Amino acid sequence: MVAIVVDFAMHADIEHIGFELGWDHARHSVEPAAACMGLVHPVRQGYEAGRASFGPRARAATPGARQWLALRLQAWLRGRSFDLMSVTPNYLQQLHGSHCPVTRAALTEGRLQPPHGAATDAVISRICDDAGYAAGNLAQISLAAEVAKADLSADEAFAQADRLLASGLPQLDGLGADAWRRLAVLMSFVTPLPHEQAARLPLLVMPSNRLRLLNPIQAVQVLMTQQLARPDCDRRIDRLVALLPDSDLQQDLQRFFAALQPLVAEAVRTTDGLPQRWRLEDAWRHPDVLHHWQHFALQLDATQAEALLVRAAALGLSAQRVMVHSAEQATEGWQLETRGFMPEPVRPRVPVVAGRRSGMATVLDLVSRQAHRPAFSPRHTS
Repeated sequence: MVAIVVDFAMHADIEHIGFELGWDHARHSVEPAAACMGLVHPVRQGYEAGRASFGPRARAATPGARQWLALRLQAWLRGRSFDLMSVTPNYLQQLHGSHCPVTRAALTEGRLQPPHGAATDAVISRICDDAGYAAGNLAQISLAAEVAKADLSADEAFAQADRLLASGLPQLDGLGADAWRRLAVLMSFVTPLPHEQAARLPLLVMPSNRLRLLNPIQAVQVLMTQQLARPDCDRRIDRLVALLPDSDLQQDLQRFFAALQPLVAEAVRTTDGLPQRWRLEDAWRHPDVLHHWQHFALQLDATQAEALLVRAAALGLSAQRVMVHSAEQATEGWQLETRGFMPEPVRPRVPVVAGRRSGMATVLDLVSRQAHRPAFSPRHTS
């Protein structure tokens, strides 16, 4: 019998994280990638120690556990922080969808680690590049969208769309102009913005399940749009309008719905959830919709938008559970102070690309009541 002696003092900082990662691979009976199986590799050492400890008691890995281990390994190799308290196999399962919210292509299951694989392969992406792998900052998108996003900010993604339209080319870095704008809006959800800037953005993509909305006015925007996917939308709109404090605001909101409702009337009669979601998103491309929304939204401030959302949720008008966090709670585990990298001294000695530091803001976390289903999808509202 071979005795394995583990000197934990040798596994400080990055080595210790790798050792724990190997240990968890053994716990779930998953052999680490070949690149991590060198004799002195910390992942290999943790794996061998775990095998000696668990033996036949090791549990069989579920698909969620395999994805969780692969994502942790990816984060570790890139020197990125990974919040084990919030990102679990069960959490990752709730991010799954059938189509990429950016490209709208049907997602496929790849066997290679990003950036390798097919353009349609599903990947778990950090939507804010200045944050680590943590709850609220992750969404499932296609590999094509992930590669195009790289370390860009939301503003830079919008600039990519403008640059593409000016060039007359069909694509830039693998995405068309519409996809670039959807990606930019998706990134804006996890980017603290001045209220006036957030209030001017069109809702070109619905937020993915469990994505945290850092700008209250965008959460209100999502809630308003959701109402038109309900068969009793007229009654629900009346209840929303009644929540506003004065008649001028009420009339402005009614004008917004009058512009939006005809454009999505066909979507309300459609039973196919995904095209319905896309029609809701595409209605926001109409200039009148955006004009009336901006006129209404810019009369509120962030505090008023937050209060409106909470009151609407209390009346059962939101399809999601509404959770209000402080700025610190909203981005807990995101490692914004290190731009999403492992904090010193645990950062591995590998080349990294510095990102941009995000600000902080009061956040509204809209969590779908339907586990394993995309949030804000009209088909799954209740």
